[in-house]
Amino acid sequence: MRISLYQPDIPQNVGAAMRLCACLGLPLDIIEPCGFPWDERKIRRAAMDYIDLLELRRHGSWERFAGERSGARIVLMTTKAATPYLSFAFRPDDILLAGRESAGVPDAVHAAADARIAIPMHPRARSLNVVNALAMVAGEAIRQVRKCTGIA
Repeated sequence: MRISLYQPDIPQNVGAAMRLCACLGLPLDIIEPCGFPWDERKIRRAAMDYIDLLELRRHGSWERFAGERSGARIVLMTTKAATPYLSFAFRPDDILLAGRESAGVPDAVHAAADARIAIPMHPRARSLNVVNALAMVAGEAIRQVRKCTGIA
């Protein structure tokens, strides 16, 4: 299982996603371009010492990322989905994809996803912070996969 960020806008969220992935033992993909200049020093500071526990891959474009996914299922987290994440059956090789904080993903990426899931929210709320949403979804995905595989 992997976590992927589509063209992230906020470097602090990238750092938080790095820490999340390091703690959960999940690889992280960054699909560029980012909405900020990629500064190794600042990214390392945001990720703190967790960056050394992380498998991080940067992809220059959506097309490059999609071409390297090796048949894994892309599961898009989106407020436009009808399927609640708690009702979705995750697989061990799923790619959990989160969109840009400012705009989500374009229609072409939405259409390319193999599945679309949502986190049920208050009807007047727009969205959760992307890393909070990733933590919720990844936690459920890991719970399901471990239950199915018998891993403790």
